[in-house]
Amino acid sequence: MSMGEMRRIGIVGFGHVGLYLVQQIREEGEKFNLELAFVWNRTVEKLEGIIEPHLQLHRLLEFESRKADLIVEVAHPDITRDYGELFLSAANLMIGSPTVLSDPEIEQKLREIAKTSGHTLYVPSGALWGGEDIQRMADRGTLKGLRITMTKHPDSFQLQGDLAQKNQTVQDRTILYEGPVRDLCPMAPNNVNTMAAACMAAHTLGFDRVIGVLVADPSIPDWHLVDIEVTGTRNKETGQVFSVTTKRCNPAKAGHVTGSATFSSFWSSLLGKHLSA
Repeated sequence: MSMGEMRRIGIVGFGHVGLYLVQQIREEGEKFNLELAFVWNRTVEKLEGIIEPHLQLHRLLEFESRKADLIVEVAHPDITRDYGELFLSAANLMIGSPTVLSDPEIEQKLREIAKTSGHTLYVPSGALWGGEDIQRMADRGTLKGLRITMTKHPDSFQLQGDLAQKNQTVQDRTILYEGPVRDLCPMAPNNVNTMAAACMAAHTLGFDRVIGVLVADPSIPDWHLVDIEVTGTRNKETGQVFSVTTKRCNPAKAGHVTGSATFSSFWSSLLGKHLSA
């Protein structure tokens, strides 16, 4: 694509993040050479009165006719599971629900399609602070451990199975889960995308060796907390171990799955500051 040529963006999903991205493209797209190719939502009525008819995509399988350069999925992991290979065969793809990549078969298929098609698979950093640094450590072989703790009000979780039942009985700060991120993703597909993004950045550890901790805390109705603990190699001379600990306090509306600061992170990712898978 030549300098100054417009990049056409397809938005799949029109929840809070999808709406935000559409607004940003409308307000600042020209400055960054971005324009909307289409907007799709499972419930098309949600687009009425907001998205111009010619930009509405009613049937997702017809996405290719809109000639998008980049498709941004901000809907649900099932969308990438069902359509990810098709998307990547025709355009670059940014996965806003990377918990789907905890399925090793899906991850492998998407990587293969990306190689054969010449398109790129991206994962937005979202609420992951320091993702590019983690990726660089993994690239150098110096990353030895990664632990992520996400703390939210119980109403901000959309959980499944036993985890959902456990969350319903929470009265005080409670650890709902602690263990490999791969096992957590199917139980919290909408809540732990930050952890999934971390697993992609920490590619030498992956979903099986990155440890995720999910905490429900009724005392924080309008905050999402993300604690990241990174462990590196041991200094051969001193025996000291490299480590970094960060704490992100992300403001959030009561009961919302996504914190407010995450929206701007998605926009930055769309502009090119992202993790390539």
